[in-house]
Amino acid sequence: MNSKIWLSTPHMGGNELKYIHEAFAENWVAPLGPNVNAFEADLESFLGNDCHVTALSSGTAALHLALISLGVKSDDEVFCQSMTFSASANPIAYVCARPVFIDSEPDTWNMCPEALREGLVASAAAGKLPKAVIVVHLYGMPAKMDEITALCNEFEVPLIEDAAEALGSNYKGRACGTFGEMSILSFNGNKIITTSGGGALVSKNKKYKEKALFLSTQARDEAPHYQHSEIGYNYRLSNICAGIGRGQMEVLKDRVAARRKNHDFYVDLFKDLDGVEVFTEPDGNYFSNHWLSAIMVDPGKAGFTREDLRMKLLGDNIESRPLWKPMHLQPVFKEAGYIGGSVSENLFENGLCLPSGSNLEPLHFDRIGSVVNQLMSIS
Repeated sequence: MNSKIWLSTPHMGGNELKYIHEAFAENWVAPLGPNVNAFEADLESFLGNDCHVTALSSGTAALHLALISLGVKSDDEVFCQSMTFSASANPIAYVCARPVFIDSEPDTWNMCPEALREGLVASAAAGKLPKAVIVVHLYGMPAKMDEITALCNEFEVPLIEDAAEALGSNYKGRACGTFGEMSILSFNGNKIITTSGGGALVSKNKKYKEKALFLSTQARDEAPHYQHSEIGYNYRLSNICAGIGRGQMEVLKDRVAARRKNHDFYVDLFKDLDGVEVFTEPDGNYFSNHWLSAIMVDPGKAGFTREDLRMKLLGDNIESRPLWKPMHLQPVFKEAGYIGGSVSENLFENGLCLPSGSNLEPLHFDRIGSVVNQLMSIS
């Protein structure tokens, strides 16, 4: 059987081991140290906009701390994009709040501003606005941030950006992850850069960084003994993992360029096939890192379904994956509210993520192209 072509795998740059060796040589193997500080500084420099970054154990941990820092508590409502990975929504349950899921719009596949307005108007009329809105930059595609930030400002509801998939993306020249009251990043093994496992909380307000540092290191009060007045968490990124991150930051721009080149390959591959649309930027205001390249398949026009293509690729040991199943369709959130139509459901039914790693080679593209052309020839 042919070797496996994965959807998205880690891609080392070469200098990661240098920073890891430094950590071992200096005995900085705890969840603090020079690599953590330098990694945070590298991220702050890359994002710009006077951001403060706290390196944490995961993007999920960052989102959990963001909700705590905003005072979200039991029975509060949090509006969250439905079309996303479950980690965007799970922290809402961690703080015992109630998620209300918002449908997507077809241009960016992200939170629909019209559905968001509908929800905010209804909540205002009921006298109980949500405590936060969580927008996601899906697969690296920036959301419609002008409209979404304007709505959150109008109704005075804090905006949290889930930019876990969008490091290196920007909207109107401004980095994703710098629009919200707080934002989160992920450095999981499949992301555009990785620290093995890790994430970060981002904010322009330094008080949120200080709060995250406090909570993520077990919320220890200032005292010669261990004293705690708040519940804390073991969420700080280790100095070893941060060393990987430092090496990865050196090649981040190259990784973005490679993922965008993958996207261009798929645009060319499907350009003459009616019924397959490659997910791309709506206009020049959007710059996606194309963390994952994805397509929508119209079976009536293409002559095959999303599943036909997925199984054909699988037959050649090539991984592909349906788009995220919307949160409002997940059994665990069956009691949650939902605002919108059927855009996210249609995306899930007909969308497919294709191999997108920055380490894909010409022979991989040849195999992918061969499978697609075979399917096209018999459809």
